[in-house]
Amino acid sequence: MSLLRRVGRPMLASMFVAGGLDSVRRPEPLAPIAEPIVRPVTAHVAALPDRTEQVVRLNGAVQVAAGLLLASGRVPRPAALVIAATLVPTTLAGHRFWQAEDPAERAQQRIHFLKNLSMLGGLLIAADDTAGAPSLLWRGRHAAHDLRREAHLVRGTARATARPAAAVGGMRAKLHA
Repeated sequence: MSLLRRVGRPMLASMFVAGGLDSVRRPEPLAPIAEPIVRPVTAHVAALPDRTEQVVRLNGAVQVAAGLLLASGRVPRPAALVIAATLVPTTLAGHRFWQAEDPAERAQQRIHFLKNLSMLGGLLIAADDTAGAPSLLWRGRHAAHDLRREAHLVRGTARATARPAAAVGGMRAKLHA
């Protein structure tokens, strides 16, 4: 693993581990803020808990677990995607700058919204990072291309050797007849 990945992944994950721990320990202050986003989601996803505090706590636990996986470099791509998925509702619930009345509060919430948007971009880049190794899709495409090329070569070789063999067989048939 490169030095940039070794240092960058824990730095990216740190906010989610710290924020997730806070959500797990004390979901009560965050629940009223999360309520407008949690209610519609829990109405459509039966697997989620009914109480907003429990959903906030679950979201925090997922961020902690995925953040630790990202920071340690274990399954970093799926971990980054999971964190990204939790960041979207967290941002929409917590930083609704468009609803703030006070200009100072609006500016502060817009800064936090854009910060989260930036972290989302970093997570998407981390989710796409193959650490210098080709992706499975790339490997599959190139393996298929190589197989087609080899099949074409085998077919050409078979045709090239079949013609003289057929000619020899025809000559033998005439000689023995």
